[in-house]
Amino acid sequence: MYYNVKVKITTDTEKGPKDTTELYLVDAVSVTDAEVKMFEDFKGYPNDWVVTGVDKSKIVKVIG
Repeated sequence: MYYNVKVKITTDTEKGPKDTTELYLVDAVSVTDAEVKMFEDFKGYPNDWVVTGVDKSKIVKVIG
């Protein structure tokens, strides 16, 4: 099952802090699992970030 995970990232710029929101597609068994995978992926990331939302994706299959 796939989940859409929204992450707000705060970066420092010359004009001060700037927030951007990024959307990630995570293959997980539950909402909690998707959030845990995001924390593992962002471990050691130099900027401040926070998961702002997790919801089930309508994507059925990723073909690569």
